[in-house]
Amino acid sequence: MTDQAELLPGSDSSERTSTSPIDHAERRQLDHIRRFGTTGSLILAAGAFGAGANPVINPLYGARLLGLLTRMPTVAMAICWLGMLMIVAAWLWLGRLCLPGRERIVGVGQLARTAGMWGLPLALCPPLFSTDMYSYLAQSEVAARGLNPYLVSPLIGLGVDHPFTSNVPNIWRDTPSPYGPLFLMFGEQISRIIGDNVIFGVLIWRVVMLCGLAMAVWAIPRLARRCGVHPTAALWLSVANPIVLFHVISGMHNEALMVGIMLTAIELGLRFQSIAGTAGAGALLTIAGAIKPPGWIALGFFGICLVLLQGGRWRDLFRVGGLLGAVFLATMTVITVSSGWGLGWIDTFDVPNRVKTIMAPLTAFGMSGGGASMLLGLGNHTDAMLAITKIIGYLIVAAVCLWMLWLSFRGRIQPLVAMGATFLTLALAVPVLWPWYLLWSVVPLALSTNSSRFRVTATVICAAVSLVVPPTGAGFLLRAYQVPLAVIAALVAFTIIVLLVRKRMPVLWPTLGRPGSTTQ
Repeated sequence: MTDQAELLPGSDSSERTSTSPIDHAERRQLDHIRRFGTTGSLILAAGAFGAGANPVINPLYGARLLGLLTRMPTVAMAICWLGMLMIVAAWLWLGRLCLPGRERIVGVGQLARTAGMWGLPLALCPPLFSTDMYSYLAQSEVAARGLNPYLVSPLIGLGVDHPFTSNVPNIWRDTPSPYGPLFLMFGEQISRIIGDNVIFGVLIWRVVMLCGLAMAVWAIPRLARRCGVHPTAALWLSVANPIVLFHVISGMHNEALMVGIMLTAIELGLRFQSIAGTAGAGALLTIAGAIKPPGWIALGFFGICLVLLQGGRWRDLFRVGGLLGAVFLATMTVITVSSGWGLGWIDTFDVPNRVKTIMAPLTAFGMSGGGASMLLGLGNHTDAMLAITKIIGYLIVAAVCLWMLWLSFRGRIQPLVAMGATFLTLALAVPVLWPWYLLWSVVPLALSTNSSRFRVTATVICAAVSLVVPPTGAGFLLRAYQVPLAVIAALVAFTIIVLLVRKRMPVLWPTLGRPGSTTQ
């Protein structure tokens, strides 16, 4: 592997060695893995017609062939879970050929084509795993009508009978927008194009998210080389990750735009280290945060990268920090004034937290404390406990962010590794946690560290978490019996399929680590 990119300070150069292409036997294994994963993706895409996050008024209802699975929801869910299991297994097998430190490793082009084969069916089928895209449509339509989406909810702005409102989950119907102003400004223009056509709107938003993913695919291998990480290993853990396939390509979460713009900005800023280049990268990073606020965290760590490359002196810190700070203020001023919604975007930091999930550790602790107080006869103090845990979480995030910035400035940790650690803390410490939030940290860490402990942990967690969210993206009140039946059927079918193909696949266990790998 050859690369002329400047190695970032604190990066591990041990992986910057040449590797040979995979041999004939391994190419045969790669072909089998590709077909297995593509088959799983096609199966999942087929199940989406009956068990996906389809609109309330589903045009497939009543159709003889395409609408068949809409009348068999349990069968459709079993088909979806079978496809999910096959994709996760294929990803793990593929990881066997993408291990850092191997003498022969899958090429970047081979891996990109494999991920493309797996992602294409999911890009063409109905949405899966989440109904957030309907919130994008509704909140963008509120903005298109000249209303302030930070003050007016879809229920108030559009009415309960509007086709966009009817598809928004109940927990978000009467809630202001949790998204950044630039995201809503862009959505406002999309709404002017699509009118009230839900299907067309979903397709347009999917194209937008795929553009964000394409930016990430461009930036990840280049940043990985700067960090001494093999680009194939970085792409496998990030772009080919089942969470990306399920929740970015199919679920269409705007993490695709935030992360894609963020990584592209960092790469361009490191490539063009001039005042104009730094200002341009700072503007792009500000734009990433104006889509989803966590993107702003990257500004500080990008600045530290530049400071270290310029000598790591205090005057370098003040010069770079002053420039990026000025760019941030100027960019957000332009966006805020252009939107016409004032400073309502400040509330986006807290709107998502109005929905509580027990997946968030501190929220689970707060709810447990409230439940314990009721059991002890002390009254219901759940809200008070959650308010306390929320403050504690924010303090933890602030402390970790400042500590990581300091350590990276002092050269004790590579800045992009520190950024990934900060994103991980943010995902775990805020009151709400969704599986796709893990991408905030997994992607930066995948391209910046060769730590085997991280790769083992990330592989196990991503494989498990990708199977947690049901394909419908909704609860199963009054029909919970469907879930175990569908899962059992999928597991039985998956076991039979694996037994039939196992001799054609690589040994699975080395995917999770390698002896002698470095830690950081």
